Amino acid sequence: MVDDISSGKLNLMHSFETEKNVGSKAQVESPVLLLARVFAASVLLGCLPAGAASPQWVATWGAAELQPYGAEVLPPKTFDHTTLREVVHVSAGGSQVRVRLSNAFGQSALAVGSVMIAQQSSPEHGVIAPHSAQRLTFHGATAVSVPMGAEYVSDPMSMKLSPLSDLVVDIEITSAPSNVTLHTGAHATSFLASGSHGGEAKLSSPQSWTRWYFLTGVEVLSDDRNAGTVVALGDSITDGHASTTDGNDRWPDFLAKRLAANAKTRGLGVVNAGIGGNHLLYDGLGPNALARFERDVLARPGVRYVILLEGINDLGGLDRLEAHDAATHAAWLAQVEAAMAQIVARSHEHGIVVYGATLTPYVGSDYYHPSAASDADRVALNDWIRSSHTFDDVIDFDAVLQDPAKPDYMLPAADSGDHLHPGPEGYRRMGDAIPLKLFVR
Repeated sequence: MVDDISSGKLNLMHSFETEKNVGSKAQVESPVLLLARVFAASVLLGCLPAGAASPQWVATWGAAELQPYGAEVLPPKTFDHTTLREVVHVSAGGSQVRVRLSNAFGQSALAVGSVMIAQQSSPEHGVIAPHSAQRLTFHGATAVSVPMGAEYVSDPMSMKLSPLSDLVVDIEITSAPSNVTLHTGAHATSFLASGSHGGEAKLSSPQSWTRWYFLTGVEVLSDDRNAGTVVALGDSITDGHASTTDGNDRWPDFLAKRLAANAKTRGLGVVNAGIGGNHLLYDGLGPNALARFERDVLARPGVRYVILLEGINDLGGLDRLEAHDAATHAAWLAQVEAAMAQIVARSHEHGIVVYGATLTPYVGSDYYHPSAASDADRVALNDWIRSSHTFDDVIDFDAVLQDPAKPDYMLPAADSGDHLHPGPEGYRRMGDAIPLKLFVR
């Protein structure tokens, strides 16, 4: 009980310090009120049996949603009267499971006949383990109509879901909007077959692609006393561009493996909320980070931490087509900093801790070919992330991936080859460099 009370004091003190760091206009709580809060928490904690933990829902997998673009736009009625099989690699385990369907960008309802979940049969991707399929319900019914712009969460289903396992989700679609909702950079194979085939061991002659459609979250009920969710909010480097298809070797995947292997952090799920080409200041291939923050972070259950790795597309895009003067660069950089500070402030309002990640080297990028001024902006932004005390702590990915001989270039062993995105080895170095002590309460 003494340890619990001490923990309560530390958490409240951390909350107090976090509130101070939001900005100069944040109100500072008086010492008397702070001590009163500590005493109240101590009394409440003292009423609980030692080691007791109330089961809670946490997000164990998730994807940020966007609209299709270019070649991703499929012919009308592609999904009507089909079975969509999607495989997701979860992080934390639990005793019950529910899934979250999204029709965020649909302009009409998404009509679903049924949703089934099952364990994947190892090692073949997309094949269901025998006798593991279970049908989900939504408010007691197997069919559900998800309104335009909405998300639906299924009823809980009892299923022992192990950490770092692969879950198969079969969505039998009756009809879908012409403007579908998807995640383009899945780096995982999904399958589509005509007709009703939910729960079948293997789909016969399906179409396949590396995108997730309509599925935005998997959640588990956990009784781990340190249960919660870490959201990695970022762009294509977080999304895992140049990672291995079906290999689960993005940097959030490596972090999830380490969290699961540590007794103090194994109750934490990791949600990858990266979108390729994402920006802070304006929309790219998907909504900007501030516009999607509510849906991709705050709406997920159990979120306790955010790792923010954004800004390279904002900085690189400024001089990509034409050079700008120093005043324009300074003003642009200030806007990026302000946007990051907004994410921190909005997170703190909900008791969420935010870790700022420094931007990785990208001189030599085949896409941005950054000017000296652009890379100077990156260096200045990293200095601000490290020293401004805007964030609760800093994860220094720049230091992890830079070439010691040429610090503005990515280390060759970590580089995917385009000098902007790491490859699997670079992602491993990023995931392995994150201190686990940041996630221990």
